[in-house]
Amino acid sequence: MKVLMIIFLLIGLSTPVHATEISPPPVTGDAEQFMPEDMPSFAEGVLYILKTALRELRPDLTQSCRLCLSVIAVAILMSVVEAFSSKTRELVNTVGVLAIGFLLFGSTNALIGMAADTIQEISSYGKLLLPAMTAAVAAQGGTASSTILYTGTAFFDALLSTIITVFVIPMVYLFLAMTIGHCTIGENLLKRLRDFLKWTITWSMKTVLYIFTGYMSISSVITGGADKTALKAAKLTISGAVPVVGGIMSDATESILLGAAVVKHSVGIYGMMAIVAIVVLPFFRVGVVYLLLKFTAAICGVFTSGKIADVTQGFSEAMGFLLGMTGTVSLLFLISIVCLMKGVTI
Repeated sequence: MKVLMIIFLLIGLSTPVHATEISPPPVTGDAEQFMPEDMPSFAEGVLYILKTALRELRPDLTQSCRLCLSVIAVAILMSVVEAFSSKTRELVNTVGVLAIGFLLFGSTNALIGMAADTIQEISSYGKLLLPAMTAAVAAQGGTASSTILYTGTAFFDALLSTIITVFVIPMVYLFLAMTIGHCTIGENLLKRLRDFLKWTITWSMKTVLYIFTGYMSISSVITGGADKTALKAAKLTISGAVPVVGGIMSDATESILLGAAVVKHSVGIYGMMAIVAIVVLPFFRVGVVYLLLKFTAAICGVFTSGKIADVTQGFSEAMGFLLGMTGTVSLLFLISIVCLMKGVTI
């Protein structure tokens, strides 16, 4: 009779944490091609994703180089025209700034749209992944931890997505307009407004990430300790309340919770690789343009006056904002996944 009771109890305890019931959502869209077919370690998976993305980057690299060569050609042409007539210096600078702004705006606009779509895709995938992670942590006994961490991540994700969509992206366009305006007419007020926009964009993303990191750190310590205490109390209660077989049931409970931890870590590793797969190619594309424009601005500064170099540098800074946006949203979910994977130490 006791043997049958133990068997039924073990079956009942193991049901909620069965591995097939908690699985990460699959990656869809363009990011699917970057995911490894098997389930390697996180480092191996990320290395595979990076290598695959670099192979896909070659056409974008060629196109970006052509764009930067066009900018340099305009700068050299303006320099030659300026050398024949010093009286038309201001007109030449104005034409050069507008020409470079026209050349760069098309690619910049496409990259801004791509960054916005990537942020939306990361957020949408996070909304599917976090419930699976929360369920895995709750199955391990981290009910309080999973609830608090999930609520915090959902709140800060919504906050950050709103800030980027409603404020940051329009401010990037305004930043570019201020840059072109300042380099065209030389108005210092436009320069000060541009610098203020730059500070606001940087400050807003950093502040949200700092507050989120602090929230997750404090929540993990408080709720993790509470869940750990509750688990120990439950194991002691089982061990002492059931005569003869209480110790066996307590050990079985610990084994089941360890099995839930394995499921939680597998879901978390897949989720982190999925976030990297979603962001890697857009991040590389923007990063290549960012670096090439910085190099181009330095070359333009050699041939022409500072205004043409400044407008090119301004577009490079706009690419830096895009890198900051995609990186901030990705880091928010990666931090959340790590905190949920930490869960409860048995």
